[in-house]
Amino acid sequence: MSERRKQDGNLTTENITEDRERTLMERINSMMPELSKGQKKLAGYILDNYDTAAFLTAAKLGEKAGVSESTAVRFAMMLGYAGYPEFQRAMAVLLKRRLDSVEKIEAAAGDIQQSKVLSYVLGADIEKIKLTMETIEPDAFELAVDMLDTAEHIYVVGVRGCAPLAEFLGFYLRMIHDNVRMVTTNSASEMFEQMLSVSEKDVVVGISFPRYSMRTLKCMEYANNKSAEVIAITDSRNSPMSLYSSCNLLARSDMTSIVDSLVAPMSVINALIVALCMKNKECVAANLEELGRVWSDYQVYNNDEINQLDEDLFASLKNIEE
Repeated sequence: MSERRKQDGNLTTENITEDRERTLMERINSMMPELSKGQKKLAGYILDNYDTAAFLTAAKLGEKAGVSESTAVRFAMMLGYAGYPEFQRAMAVLLKRRLDSVEKIEAAAGDIQQSKVLSYVLGADIEKIKLTMETIEPDAFELAVDMLDTAEHIYVVGVRGCAPLAEFLGFYLRMIHDNVRMVTTNSASEMFEQMLSVSEKDVVVGISFPRYSMRTLKCMEYANNKSAEVIAITDSRNSPMSLYSSCNLLARSDMTSIVDSLVAPMSVINALIVALCMKNKECVAANLEELGRVWSDYQVYNNDEINQLDEDLFASLKNIEE
C-alpha cells in the first residue's frame, strides 16, 4: 500500500495489514462505526448481497447501493485493496469459500444421520418446491411462456451444473419450436460465436445457480446489448443473472450438501414446457406423430426397448435365478 494512504478513515498501514488476515466480511463489520453515511449504505448492501456484489462493476455496485462509483472505489481502497478490481476478486474468493463443497459436507454431517439421508434429501426437495410455488410470480411465468412462444430463435445457455437443465429444456423446446439453439460449449469465445446472430426478435434463456457462471452472465449481457429478450432461471432476486434479464423465474436450489438441489428449477422448466405444449397442441401432436413414423421407418428403437415386466414374468425370472 502506498504511503499516501497510511491513514484513511482511522485505518493505519499496520492495522490494514492485520485486517487482511481476517475475512472480508469481518473487516467490513469492524469498520461500521467509523464509516460515513454513504459508506454504511454501501457496506450494508455488500453484507446482504455479497453473492451479487462479486459480479458488479464499481459503477453498478454504487448504483445498487445508492452511492457514487467513486464511493465504491474509495471504499475498496479503505479496506486495504490497491483498487476496486482487487476488491472484486476478494469478494469472488469469499463467494467461492462460502459455497465450498467441503464446508457444505461438514455442515451436512452435523444435521443428517447416514440412515436418514434419503428421507432428509427428499423432504428438503419437497420443501424447495413448496417454497418455489409460494414465491414464483405467475405473471413472470406467463410472460416467459409468451416470450418463448413468439420468439424467432431461442437460445438456451447453461453450463457446468446447470448444463443438464439447459439440455432438458432445449430437447423439449425443439419439439415445439423450429429454431432452438443450444449454447453448449464451456469456451467463452465459442459461446459468443454461437450467439453472434442473436437479435431483438430472439429470446435467450440463461440458467444459473450458485456458484453463478460468469460465462452465462456474459452471454446474457451480450443478448441484452443486442436487444434480445432475456429470461433468467435462477434462485433469487439478488442473483447477478437478473442484471440483464427482462423476465426472472426464481426457483429455490439451496441445500446443505455437496450439491445444491435442482429439483425445483427442473419443475419450473417442466412447467414451461407443458405450458408451451398447451399453446401449440396441434404442432406438438404433428411433430410427435412424424417422429413416431421416423422411428418406425428407420428402426430407431428396434432391439433397444424393454417393456415393463408383468408380475408373473418377474416372478418366473426370479425363480430361474434361484
